[in-house]
Amino acid sequence: MSSNKAPARLGYRMPAEWEPHAATWLSWPRREGISFPDSFSRVLVTLRQMVAALIKSEPVSINVVNGAHEAEARAVLDSLPHRERITYYEIPTNEPWCRDHGPIFLTRDHDPKLAIVDWDYNAWGNKYPPFDLDEVVPTRVAEFLNVPVFYPRMILEGGSIDVNGAGSLLTSESCLLNKNRNPNLSRETIEKRLRDFLGVKEVLWLGDGIEGDDTDGHIDDLARFVAKTKVVTVVEENSDDANYQPLQENLARLRKMKVSGCKIDVIILPMPKKIVREGMRLPASYANFYIANQIVLVPTFADRADEAVLSILRKCFLNRRVIGIDCRELIWGLGTFHCLTQQQPAV
Repeated sequence: MSSNKAPARLGYRMPAEWEPHAATWLSWPRREGISFPDSFSRVLVTLRQMVAALIKSEPVSINVVNGAHEAEARAVLDSLPHRERITYYEIPTNEPWCRDHGPIFLTRDHDPKLAIVDWDYNAWGNKYPPFDLDEVVPTRVAEFLNVPVFYPRMILEGGSIDVNGAGSLLTSESCLLNKNRNPNLSRETIEKRLRDFLGVKEVLWLGDGIEGDDTDGHIDDLARFVAKTKVVTVVEENSDDANYQPLQENLARLRKMKVSGCKIDVIILPMPKKIVREGMRLPASYANFYIANQIVLVPTFADRADEAVLSILRKCFLNRRVIGIDCRELIWGLGTFHCLTQQQPAV
């Protein structure tokens, strides 16, 4: 099912992440995939902790390639309490980053209340072929759920945008305006697609991303809405660090921005200390948390800033349990909890 009309004209919008979920979607990693070279087994420990926390909060839907792949996932997850809240879908993927290749869900007040946007996908600017399986995931999910699907004909990853559910969207110039995504689309055209297909009214632009981020600056490593007019943003305190200047510039932009005419309440999160592995800086960021119904999953890095971050986020999410899970292995795949998850709103 698809429509020629833009979903915003049909009353659809993308809800904020803190609005109620029907489920969280994941794509189970493949041992032969490229995301976790030489550390696949160690990453499974972190994934098990993540799913254990999620299924206490809400149902979890997991994409698997086939029965053998499902059996691999079950070997890790079947001993968990509440495992009956996990549903497996035979939707093959190349890599596990469901935030970026998965469906962006929309809702509205009348039937059909749920819809999916299937943005085009090219693995962060053709960096990691093959991505043919990942590219069709949203439409496959729509088929399983029997919901309408919309095609904006524009490359976009879910981690490159963040919405407050009330008409405002945060993104970054370094990613969305990168010529490796949509070289023929202007900023104005991109903004119009975001408004038409996500039901937003204003697009708020930050500048550059953090060092080591192969996504060219996804917003979910930089700044996140935690309420309609409140944003948390990461800031590097060491002026000698490569992240210092771009994050200061993003902070300055945020402090000048307004949402629906209201000044944004900007909350600062520190950055973890630099993590380097095999000569490569990894994009460790506390902004890559995931907001579920009853919990907030926060990546931690055995860093002295871990506890301060958890404390700040607990003040932002008074009605949720804020849980830190060590992501020193997971970040070797260049992403953590927000990158792995995609929320399906409750309708």
